Amino acid sequence: MSIDALIDDFAYLDDWEDRYRYVIELGKGLEPLPEAAHTDEFKVKGCVSQVWLVTHVEQGTSDGPVLRFVGDSDAHIVRGLIAIVLALYSGHSASDILATDPDDVFRKIGLDEHLSPQRSNGLHAMVGRIQADAAAALEGRAAS
Repeated sequence: MSIDALIDDFAYLDDWEDRYRYVIELGKGLEPLPEAAHTDEFKVKGCVSQVWLVTHVEQGTSDGPVLRFVGDSDAHIVRGLIAIVLALYSGHSASDILATDPDDVFRKIGLDEHLSPQRSNGLHAMVGRIQADAAAALEGRAAS
């Protein structure tokens, strides 16, 4: 699902209870992360819940390498947040990832107002990890 489609979906949901249910539903649709990837190597630091993120770097175009992500969490709402972050970044070039302002998207969805400080910090930790992997891919280093 594209990030624009997600933003449109959130715009139709008036009540934050409905939006939280939708975030949880998004998490249920995540591609499964193999159990072998539930290791410290792939763990995102800075998240209260356990979050694992695997980055796949593919040969890209003139915009640089393309990154694809698979993620998982032990918390339902966080799995949904992962789905939102993956919709924003997965399948995009490293240059595009670094040029994308996640806070603008989070404001459009309303996440900036409705997440607890811990979940907000975790969300930004995921974004930071993705941006670091994009920068590493641009520099020709292998991402995690």
